[in-house]
Amino acid sequence: MTLERTVMRERIKELVIERILDGTYKPGERVVELQLVNELNVSQAPVREALRDLEAMRFIESQPYRGARVRAVTAEELGETYPVRAALEELAGQLAAVKVDENLIAKLESEIDGMRTAARAQDQHELLVHDARFHELIVEAAENSVLLEAWSGLRIEVFTLVSMVKAHLDLVAIPDSHLPILDALREGDPTLVGKELRTHIESFGALVTGADT
Repeated sequence: MTLERTVMRERIKELVIERILDGTYKPGERVVELQLVNELNVSQAPVREALRDLEAMRFIESQPYRGARVRAVTAEELGETYPVRAALEELAGQLAAVKVDENLIAKLESEIDGMRTAARAQDQHELLVHDARFHELIVEAAENSVLLEAWSGLRIEVFTLVSMVKAHLDLVAIPDSHLPILDALREGDPTLVGKELRTHIESFGALVTGADT
């Protein structure tokens, strides 16, 4: 699969999620593959792949002879991922804190810079990529393959997008929200790093679950 096709699939997926969350696509409404192909002027392949991903994430469901339809997605259902992610990243931070080096710090700083550039350009997709990579670097630094696999299965970019859309987050504020994590890593205190990561993730979860209240 080419890089261009992969990026297009991700952008189509983000677009459909946004439309589901903002009510453009109502629960039970069909998401028609050919309509998206014609609207976006793309081939069928990335659209079909995006819809398959969305079905795996339970945003849409396919039924024989009825096509793909939107599932009713509640804030509570979406919010269930955040306590799990918070626990995983707290553990990752504790494990990574004692292995921090200048190379890791430089990579994390680069991702924050990337977030800032994307935020100024209001490029949501690019910001998501850098945000997810920032957290992935910390999980990788924990050097625990089971932890990394569990974390990766949460589809971090998708749920970060959900947070942005449902809570109307200011893109420019997102990069700075990662600075306390970076400062804690510089100190190398496992308890503090874990705490900052948990607080960061839980605050996103609270924004999502509270968005409809």
